Amino acid sequence: MDEQRKSSLRRRGVYILPNLMTTASMFAGFLGMTMAINGAYESAAWAVLVSCVLDGLDGKIARLTHTASEFGVQLDSLADLVAFGVTPALLTYLWQLRAYGRLGLMACFLFMACAALRLARFNVQTSSAGKLLFTGLPTPAAGCTLATLVLFHETLPPSAVHAIMAPLCLILAYGLSFLMVSKIRYFAFKEYGWFKAHAMGSLVTAVLLFVLVASEPALLLFPIFAFYMVSGIVYTFIVLPRRRPRLLGDQSQGLS
Repeated sequence: MDEQRKSSLRRRGVYILPNLMTTASMFAGFLGMTMAINGAYESAAWAVLVSCVLDGLDGKIARLTHTASEFGVQLDSLADLVAFGVTPALLTYLWQLRAYGRLGLMACFLFMACAALRLARFNVQTSSAGKLLFTGLPTPAAGCTLATLVLFHETLPPSAVHAIMAPLCLILAYGLSFLMVSKIRYFAFKEYGWFKAHAMGSLVTAVLLFVLVASEPALLLFPIFAFYMVSGIVYTFIVLPRRRPRLLGDQSQGLS
C-alpha cells in the first residue's frame, strides 16, 4: 500500500526545475509586455529572446533529467502563448502598426490568435507528430522574428526605416500568422543530439556561428530567423516534391 501511495504521489506531483524554467520564460515575456507599454521596444525585444532561450532550456532539462510530464507540456504552451504570441503582437502594434488603425490592430490580433491555434494543434498532435519536422512555423520562431526585427531596424539607415519598416511589419504579421497554422514543414532540431559526440567540424562551425552572432546580434539575428522562416517554404514546395518520386522509386525497387 505504501508503494502504491508513493507511486500515486509521483504521478500527481510536478517537477520543479523544468517547470521553474518555463515560468521564468513566461516572466520574461511578461516583462517584455511592460517594457513595450513603456516605450522600451528594444528591451522588450531582448526579453522575448531571453524567453526563447529559457523555453529551449526547459525542454532539454526535462529530457535530460527524465522529468517530462503532461503538466509541463501544457504549462509550456501557456508560457509560449504569453512570450511568443501576446508579447510580440503587443510590441509590434505599439512600435509600428498603430499607424494602420484597425488593419494594424487586426494583424496583431491575428498573430496572437494563430499562435494560440498553433500551440493547441501541437498539443493535440504531440503523440502522433514526428520529431524531425514541425507542421507549421513554431510559435517561438514566429515571435522571435518580429522581436529581432525591432533590433534589426537600428542597423538600417533612418530613411529606410521610415519608408519600409511599417509595411514590412504589417506583411510579416499576416505572413507569420499564416505560416504558424499552415502545413508547411520546418526542421525541429530535436533529434540533432546536442549532448552527444560530434565531429570537430561541427564544434568549429557552432563556435564560429556563436562568435558572429555575439559580435553583431542586432544585425544577424533577424536574418537567421528570416532564413528559418523561408527554409520551410523551400523545403515543402521545392525539396519535398523532388524527394517523393525518389522514395517511391526506392520502395518499388525493394518490392521487386
